[in-house]
Amino acid sequence: MKYLQLILVTLLLASCGGNKNQSVQDIIATNDLTLIRKKKNELDASAQEIATQLKQLQAKIKALDPQEKIPLITTFTAKSETFTHYVELQGSVDTKENLVIFPEYSGVLSKVYVKEGQHVSKGQTLAKIDDGGLSQQLAQLKIQTALSKTTFERQERLWSQKIGSEIQFLQAKSNYEAQQEAVNQLEQQVAKTVVKAPFSGTIDDVITEQGSVVAPGQSQLFRIVNLSNMYIETDVPERYVSDIVVGKDVKVEFPILGKTVDAKVRQAGNFINPANRTFKVEVAIPNKDATIKPNLTAKLKINDYTNEDTILIPQSIISENAEGEQYIYIVENKDDNNQGVAKKVIIKTGKTQGDVIEVLSGVKKGTEIIEEGARSVKDDQPVKVITI
Repeated sequence: MKYLQLILVTLLLASCGGNKNQSVQDIIATNDLTLIRKKKNELDASAQEIATQLKQLQAKIKALDPQEKIPLITTFTAKSETFTHYVELQGSVDTKENLVIFPEYSGVLSKVYVKEGQHVSKGQTLAKIDDGGLSQQLAQLKIQTALSKTTFERQERLWSQKIGSEIQFLQAKSNYEAQQEAVNQLEQQVAKTVVKAPFSGTIDDVITEQGSVVAPGQSQLFRIVNLSNMYIETDVPERYVSDIVVGKDVKVEFPILGKTVDAKVRQAGNFINPANRTFKVEVAIPNKDATIKPNLTAKLKINDYTNEDTILIPQSIISENAEGEQYIYIVENKDDNNQGVAKKVIIKTGKTQGDVIEVLSGVKKGTEIIEEGARSVKDDQPVKVITI
């Protein structure tokens, strides 16, 4: 190679040395268009002549040196690997415990006991609505109920001794039961004036301020969110209906957070949507640090296929013949100088993942497969393996 470079430099110097007094810079400085074009034509002719001579020299070198005919390649050894294939989808985070709380009673919101960002437990009192005197009515009704209970118990003792009439006993019993039912109904009404947390979570927003008049089904009081029960629901093409089932591993990536978590399929739908030929899949998301929020965009990689004993090769080394068969080149009969023979091998492939593909047949474990140079060699051509 150094010899060729020396020849090239010599020829270039010779071509440029026709006029020692006028270099290329000198000719350009003259601003003479005719002279400049003449010099350019001379250099173009010299360059073409040099290129032709270089090709002739290289051809002769190859003819005289056998080593010049052997292409240099790199190889790797086929080995048993575990191949895991994933279906890549998108979805958004949701939670089953994200609720806006409405009042069940009309009145003035007299007390608000919580603030935004506060963690609350299930059943904890969040606010109190003025009951408009229901508590006093309930107290009076309980006193009347206590009296009716005493009357009923006395009438019951007399009736057990065959004293008095049956109708008096039945009236006392009926009056007591009616009073009890009235107390229960009023207690339910009073209970509606107390707003309680339906589940444990965080108060995300206090929507209505203390002192406002609220009405059932109209006034939003609080938004409560539980970030410990997060999930992602996504649509999966119907061709995976037998592969993606409950318990399959899922890798969930949150690009905004720069975070990836391992999860599992919690639920796989049994209904194929006729509009888009997909079924629903629900993936439970662990969220101990509460960094994952509802409606956050996520990328899902759901495991639909795993082969624990297969051979993986780069897709870039595979070629295809006129019959549509895929083939690669392997190295056979390699000697101590790392020289061998390239052999074409027809293969059958399976699923792909990224830059690799699964080989189902055609290659055995331990076979030396050509990687770099795989598309430039020919069948039965001598090759030399180099290490990088």
